[in-house]
Amino acid sequence: MMDLPLFYFLVLGFAIFMYVSLDGFDLGIGILYPWFDKPGERDHLMQSISHVWDGNETWMVMGGALLYGVFPAVYGTLLSTLYIPLMLMLFALIFRGVAFEYRFKSDRSRAYWDLSFSAGSAIAAFCQGLILGTVVQGIPADSSAFSSLHWITPFTVFTGFAVMAGYAMLAACYLFMKSRHDIQAHAANIAKTLLITVLIAMVVVSVWTVLTQPYIYQRWFSGMNFVYLAPLPLLCLVAGVISWKDLHSHRHESRPFWCGILLFLLGLAGLVISIFPYMIPQQLTLWQAVSPHSSLMFILPGVCIFIPIICLYTLWGYRIFSGKVEDYQEGY
Repeated sequence: MMDLPLFYFLVLGFAIFMYVSLDGFDLGIGILYPWFDKPGERDHLMQSISHVWDGNETWMVMGGALLYGVFPAVYGTLLSTLYIPLMLMLFALIFRGVAFEYRFKSDRSRAYWDLSFSAGSAIAAFCQGLILGTVVQGIPADSSAFSSLHWITPFTVFTGFAVMAGYAMLAACYLFMKSRHDIQAHAANIAKTLLITVLIAMVVVSVWTVLTQPYIYQRWFSGMNFVYLAPLPLLCLVAGVISWKDLHSHRHESRPFWCGILLFLLGLAGLVISIFPYMIPQQLTLWQAVSPHSSLMFILPGVCIFIPIICLYTLWGYRIFSGKVEDYQEGY
């Protein structure tokens, strides 16, 4: 029988993957906003995610609740040391959500809501990449939110922009799948550029990490490890090639989006392999950070009941709103 800390670790990983995959592409829609400025294009972009954007953020709430309830030591460390980027991310998401509700009802102020939506999406994505980079490079044991800016380094800034590029790539592939005619062609051209950018960024982050983090280097290159782990980068290359080919035709319009999701899954798998069993590298393993057994048992029924429910209504919602976006709709 699997021990509970490992079970919750896998559940948390699933929640993070679902959030990055689903909220990633709708944050990417906002990042792409400046490249879609012809009449009606931005209305089309908003309509393409108006039915799913708030449901996608359910996974952020789930991930935060799991972290707080199951791994409180990790929650406390991240909140105390990454307070500034976390608060910037939350404020950006608030501005983005407000813009979503008010943009359709505005006339003279629509340009301001467009800016709020786009800037909020970009800042939220950048902060998420900043947090990811900080976790990978390591958090000093005596750091706090204001005593040092250890979360602003060349590496974390690069990962911030890399996450932005990844989300924008997902969004472009999503628009390629959901749109027609000029918008679809424009999305395909953007997706090709971003696909190359994301693949290069993944290589740079991987090389940068193994060169600066000795324990990650040992994990990947000691003994026969690289041979066993080689399928991960090879699958990334295969997913990139398939996506590139499909963006040049209309035979498989949904496949580039799923290949983009696969790239994120492989990236997350590579991260877990690199730092496992640590949740805060070189500080806290998942067994050191976990709550008491009684707390884990108390949370277990809720996890077993509500995660399947969330998955079911997410699948149902996407099934109901499958197909192309039609521009005759207004607002929600």
